[in-house]
Amino acid sequence: MTDPFGRSIDYLRISVTDRCNERCLYCMPEGYKGWAKRADHLTAAQIVSIARAASRLGFTKFRLTGGEPLLRSDFLEIAQGIGAFDNLHSLGLSTNGTRLAPLAADLAAAGVRAANISLDALDPAAYRRITGGDLAQVLAGIDAALANGLFVKLNTVLMRGVNESELPSLVRFAAARRMPIRFIELMPLTRTDVLTPANFLSLADARVILENALGPLSALPDYRAGHGPARYHECRDFPRARIGFIGALSEQDFCASCNKLRLTADGKLRPCLGRHGELDLAAALANDQLDAAISEAIAQKPEAHEFHADYHPDRPMTAIGG
Repeated sequence: MTDPFGRSIDYLRISVTDRCNERCLYCMPEGYKGWAKRADHLTAAQIVSIARAASRLGFTKFRLTGGEPLLRSDFLEIAQGIGAFDNLHSLGLSTNGTRLAPLAADLAAAGVRAANISLDALDPAAYRRITGGDLAQVLAGIDAALANGLFVKLNTVLMRGVNESELPSLVRFAAARRMPIRFIELMPLTRTDVLTPANFLSLADARVILENALGPLSALPDYRAGHGPARYHECRDFPRARIGFIGALSEQDFCASCNKLRLTADGKLRPCLGRHGELDLAAALANDQLDAAISEAIAQKPEAHEFHADYHPDRPMTAIGG
């Protein structure tokens, strides 16, 4: 299906929970406990039903996110249900990696083929400052995912004054394991003040840091490592490195190729990450009108986000889905 601006919409990102066992600086406000309203959250069967309706409409790419999706005890049931779709092109997972090691084999068996793993620092103290979590668990999860044949990409959120010094080490770590790494600009999805000069680290600044440490970067316009907006580069002195940049604030054409809808854990279909509009799927689930509701969400998809227009988030990132 196409949206009003001629973009093909075939990718559904599904948040299965807003609960998380970490508290990343850029994702979850202190004190947030949205998951306390458990009755509002979708069941595994409802999630699979929504995904199946999307599949009927031509969606072929699905990603299960959170919060931390692996906190759901029925996560494998959800993955197995979507993994059985006839026209499935890809089923991916976005995770902080802390619970991945013991589940990697079962995830692969359920049909998960790719994992995006958040890794904002390799120094244990820096990692704990950013996330409140244990780096060793994440590294074990990365190793287990690779050992079980998952295609792994690393995600690093750029934070001035927090993790600039970590960027070259992260590229070396990813290159040694043949994993693409994506550097992501902060977006105002928890607080608007993340965009102040004291907090915001642009892609241009990140590139300068990387080139000073690693050598020149060259664009790879034809390289794709997934279905998202990352634009990849290679490094002359680290030929295995594949370095992606995602810049919702820096790149003026960031939304031009957007191909996705987002489903929140409480059953709202969101046409755009950077706008407030949502469609509540409760009635559509009850009345078997999911196809029409998904079609309506595509029809409501805007041309671009509003991050440059003093955007104030109505939900934190953990409640929208990563």
